[in-house]
Amino acid sequence: MEPLASISSLASGGQRTAGWQVQLRVDYVVNRVSQTHRGQAEDQVKQALQDQLRVYGVVPNAKQMAIYAQAIASLPQIPPNSNR
Repeated sequence: MEPLASISSLASGGQRTAGWQVQLRVDYVVNRVSQTHRGQAEDQVKQALQDQLRVYGVVPNAKQMAIYAQAIASLPQIPPNSNR
């Protein structure tokens, strides 16, 4: 767990590693695609990841996308909500 940033470091921009915004966007897209495309074919998942990342201005890393797509494709599908 990282220590809390002081007020003065927040006012001056704080200390962040390079690429932290890109990683936040990647995490967000992977989370969304894992909810909507889980259990589908790996190629479909990979395409969805690439399409959505480009919307957020991220050029996807092919190797990283293959790992994410394989993991998401191996997840079981979410059963439909029967409380409707």
